[in-house]
Amino acid sequence: MNKLTIFLLGTTLLFGAVGCDTARTSADAPDSIGDEVEEPAQVEETLEDATSEVRQEQLSSDIRAREQRNDVIGEQEVRDDSDLESEIRAKLEANIPRSKLTIEAENGDVFIAGTVPGEKEYSTIEPLAQEITGVNSVNIEQVEIVPEAES
Repeated sequence: MNKLTIFLLGTTLLFGAVGCDTARTSADAPDSIGDEVEEPAQVEETLEDATSEVRQEQLSSDIRAREQRNDVIGEQEVRDDSDLESEIRAKLEANIPRSKLTIEAENGDVFIAGTVPGEKEYSTIEPLAQEITGVNSVNIEQVEIVPEAES
């Protein structure tokens, strides 16, 4: 029974990882590192979604589930690229709710692209991403500061 449970959990995670090639902080973030952000100054919907109580609970639950899975597996220092992408996305979304960022990881090296509304948000990206266990380096050269549109 225990082997069956591990097999099913592994299969589910594999299909989940295949379905998610990149992680994005909002629905209107770029689809990949090389793509452009559409309407980068329009951040109100992104802000409303990221700060909603339901979304904050989802982010916390996602982080907790990944940590628990890593506890069970017993390899806290080793993270799959998809786990890094997801954990960084959750951390950035929770702490920079007006961002439109795409996160990709490769062997612990993280690449982030998209837009943020100010220098303060820009300067917090790298330190937040570095907090995640398993991150070797963070490249934010493709993140652009685009001030929020006036309403």
